[in-house]
Amino acid sequence: YSAMKTTLALALCVAFAAVCSAEEKYTTKFDNIDVDQILQNERLFKPYVNCLLKDTNCTPDGRELRRVLPDALVTNCEKCSEKQRAGAEKVITFLAKNKPDIWNQVLAKYDKDNVYRTKYADEARKRGIPV
Repeated sequence: YSAMKTTLALALCVAFAAVCSAEEKYTTKFDNIDVDQILQNERLFKPYVNCLLKDTNCTPDGRELRRVLPDALVTNCEKCSEKQRAGAEKVITFLAKNKPDIWNQVLAKYDKDNVYRTKYADEARKRGIPV
C-alpha cells in the first residue's frame, strides 16, 4: 500500500510539473495572414477595425484577435509566437503613426484606465510609438 501511495504521489508530481511547465500559446493557425496587405488595403483593414471596436464583421482570425487581445495586454504577449509578436508590434506602430484616430479608439476600448499605456510606455517610446 505504501509503495502504491508513493508511486501515485510521484506520478501526480510528474503530471503536475508537466502541466505547469507546458507553456500555453495562442493558436498559430492564422499566423500566415499578410499583415502588411491588410494595413495597406482599406477594404481589408476596415473589417478588422469594426471587429475590434464594434464587434461586427468579424472574420475567424478577427474574432480570435479580439478574444486574445485582453490577455495579451495583461501578459505582455507571453503566449504569442514570434510571428504574432512581430505582427502586433507592426500593427500598433502603424495605427499609432498612420491612423491615430483609430488607435485612440482602440486604446479607449481596451485600455480605459491607462494601465497598459503606462505599463508599456518605455517600450513604446523605444519603438517610436507616441504615448
